[in-house]
Amino acid sequence: MILFAEFNFFLKIEPFASWYFPIVWFGYIFVIDAIVYKIKNHSLISNKPRIFITLLLMSMAFWWLFEVINLAVKNWTYTETSNIYKLVIFGSLSFSTVLPAVFETLELLRAIRLFDNVKLKESHRITKRFLHVMIWIGIISLVLFLLFPRYFFPLVWIAFFFLLDPINYLHNQPSIIEHLKDRKLAVPLSIFLAATICGFFWEFWNYWAAVKWFYTIPLVDFVRIFEMPILGYFGYGPFGFSLFSMYNFFKTLNQEAVKLEEKLVTKYIDKFKV
Repeated sequence: MILFAEFNFFLKIEPFASWYFPIVWFGYIFVIDAIVYKIKNHSLISNKPRIFITLLLMSMAFWWLFEVINLAVKNWTYTETSNIYKLVIFGSLSFSTVLPAVFETLELLRAIRLFDNVKLKESHRITKRFLHVMIWIGIISLVLFLLFPRYFFPLVWIAFFFLLDPINYLHNQPSIIEHLKDRKLAVPLSIFLAATICGFFWEFWNYWAAVKWFYTIPLVDFVRIFEMPILGYFGYGPFGFSLFSMYNFFKTLNQEAVKLEEKLVTKYIDKFKV
């Protein structure tokens, strides 16, 4: 699928040229998943299909959220937006690959144990004050972006991490900041690198595509690598943190909803018995 998409950048066979994004990125996901399975005898698609499908659906929702946010500043635009039906279908299918691609790359980096020996020198205590400060940084970041998008647009890529990661920590869900206590940096560094790797390939494949996006980024729009200004690549790591925090936050919400549903069903059954 990747090779077909690569060759078709030059051949431009339709409709595949216009629909390159899901083709090349599902190809990427399948390849990385297969490599992970080869290393660990265990992978998302082979052993956790429910989680993989959940990643697809969450990814679609998350990136549509970022598309709505982008309406405030228009940091990126697309070459083809006239056909709304195609935009929604193509966009949703394409957006569904973002989270799985990052998480599959994360799985690969963890499988090869790239950062297993990297640790903080000392453990850090996580206080309630620290958690509250993080949450307020997240809220302020979103407010500043919405009020002054021209100057504070980079904050949107890190705001959800500051806002949601402390909440995940409080609910005993996977979080980035929990590793301040155990000193292990393998997960944070792997997430950061996984998102950066995906960011490089997003920009690389986008550059050659028939249907693509362009950036209009105030203040830092210089020295481009493909279509992205060079400083923009520094945003992919923090974006990975936000994706990780958003995924675990909504996973927590789902678990709480299931618990509530079970309580209501049990209460109804008990009442019926009486």
